[in-house]
Amino acid sequence: MTHKGGATPVRPPAQPSTLEATLTRAWQRRGALACALWPLSLVFRALSALRRLLFRAGWLASHRLPVPVVVVGNIFIGGTGKTPLTIWLVQALQQAGMRPGVISRGHGGDGATVRAVTAASTAEQVGDEPLLIAQRTSCPVVVGRDRAAAGRALLAAHPDTDILLTDDGLQHYALQRDVEIILFDGRGAGNGWLLPAGPLREPRSRRRDVTVVNAPELTPALARAVGDPSPFQMRLAGDMAEQLCDRARKVPLASLAQPGMRLAAAAGIGNPSRFFGMLRAAGLDCAELPLPDHHDFRDRPFDGLDADVILMTEKDAVKCAQIDELKDDPRLWVVPVAARIDAALAGLIVEKCRGRKTA
Repeated sequence: MTHKGGATPVRPPAQPSTLEATLTRAWQRRGALACALWPLSLVFRALSALRRLLFRAGWLASHRLPVPVVVVGNIFIGGTGKTPLTIWLVQALQQAGMRPGVISRGHGGDGATVRAVTAASTAEQVGDEPLLIAQRTSCPVVVGRDRAAAGRALLAAHPDTDILLTDDGLQHYALQRDVEIILFDGRGAGNGWLLPAGPLREPRSRRRDVTVVNAPELTPALARAVGDPSPFQMRLAGDMAEQLCDRARKVPLASLAQPGMRLAAAAGIGNPSRFFGMLRAAGLDCAELPLPDHHDFRDRPFDGLDADVILMTEKDAVKCAQIDELKDDPRLWVVPVAARIDAALAGLIVEKCRGRKTA
């Protein structure tokens, strides 16, 4: 890759697995591979519908908590921006005078037991996303495979909590919910088919209370693709970089576009291309290092990387900041992002939860 000012190129980035890349491409259209997998998607759809029916009929147990529960989830496999949306919603509810708490599966953590996220927690224990949510919002966060048990533990420890948000868990029907928010991004619903022929866990016709689309531009075609004529639009904004070893040191992203500056960008999130696209929009020419979601940075992916600055997401930074070999690396810079959404979304959530018994 050629860099501005004739700088020496950095090491070529790692590439996604051939299977992953092939499926990702196939899921965007109804081509030969997707059509070949379509019969399997019918089986997946039938099993998913049966599971929902068993919960609805009471054959599988589903638990209600004593405060309203709002699920932030997606039906499109992979990252759509749930964590930034959850952070925005927590902060909006706090500004509205409510006392939210967050429960999560804790992907990337051990998940074996219900565990509160504290200042001493590590990503290996609780997962990277819950750790980031706790750091950004200062609200109670509890993780565990059993979301109902996590919710009960949070309410026991913080009895003033009057609303719970669950980061992900749309398909976790063992926990009853009052509001469901389904999040899409600019990929819409892909080819519209369920796994493995398409990228969807459930049909796009699935009921929901609110649809949010994380995209720089919300077109009528995109709204139709996600199955909602009037979704809320979310934009992710990030125009500053903070040095990992000294978060007080901040510079405008655009200032890194200097002649001779060797830039790289790493992203261990569900959709790395969205992060890389944001950097390109800021005028930066970076060697791109896409990594698996919830990547374990203890494998030292930056060793031998010939770059002056390595940009990363906040989700990756919470893990790197806990690794001795990385936390003091002056090349590592974090790009915080914030969700921009119509404030009416928070009001809608409050209205839908009004009247529910609270703790």
